[in-house]
Amino acid sequence: MGYDPQARAFIPTPPFCANRALIGCNWIAPEEGALCRSCAMTAVSPDHAAANALNNWAFTEAAKRWTLDNLGRWHWFRPEDPGAPPVFHMLADGPTPVAMGHVDGVVTISVAEADPVLSTTRRQALEEPYRTMIGHMRHEIAHMLWWRLSLRADFLDAFRVEFGDEREDYSAALQRHYRNGPPADWSQSYLTAYASAHPHEDWAETAAHLLHLTDITDSFVSSGFSSPDIPYPGWDAYSEPDATTLIRVAVSVVMGINHVNRSMGLDDIYPFFVSHAAQRKLAFVHEWLRRGAQGR
Repeated sequence: MGYDPQARAFIPTPPFCANRALIGCNWIAPEEGALCRSCAMTAVSPDHAAANALNNWAFTEAAKRWTLDNLGRWHWFRPEDPGAPPVFHMLADGPTPVAMGHVDGVVTISVAEADPVLSTTRRQALEEPYRTMIGHMRHEIAHMLWWRLSLRADFLDAFRVEFGDEREDYSAALQRHYRNGPPADWSQSYLTAYASAHPHEDWAETAAHLLHLTDITDSFVSSGFSSPDIPYPGWDAYSEPDATTLIRVAVSVVMGINHVNRSMGLDDIYPFFVSHAAQRKLAFVHEWLRRGAQGR
């Protein structure tokens, strides 16, 4: 079986991605011997000789496929999207850790973050309540989405009203954040402490969280679960045009799942407080991600 991202269905016929045997990619390819749409976006792969590189790369590519399929629900990076897709550099850590980030359409990811011990160690060191490879993908691709949207003057004007002026010195802002920490009342205006560092990071964190909340809710409904907060049977979170409704349902669902996790002594799957200011920013991102891929 191979996954067809255009049809959003598994089909039993090839051609399969050329990376199927190497890293377990389960997407189909346009022709025999070719890479699937997701793997074709990876311009640089990790050194296969590096420790655990193939396993970590396989896990990282799986997170990328999941994130791209999420965004495809809003037509991003599909054939009907007239804009540029992201280019990925997947790198293994060397003597120094790989700096993950985005520059001019290129997303750099450290595949070492797929290692659960390393990820947990860094999550604790950085005092982050949540750190996963899907989270990294959503955050870094969100920077690329901002870059795409910033080509529109109407987006930049609206963005600066909601998030602030991204022309503020980015390096200086990050140095200040790591030196002084976030404002004492950061949770009233931001979803995470890191979002308070700079408007670019506020956007990326907010966009990642919109994807978190939308996909948790979509997975909840798709699994056949029900809740009195679901608007109607078969409700599609990705098709919901009203951000207020989406956020209300999503917060209700994640609170319930958090309680389920606690019953087994596990961490909350969504350990965040969504303030009114954060809800307003989520609604802004929702509007632009739903309409932005095709320039509406």
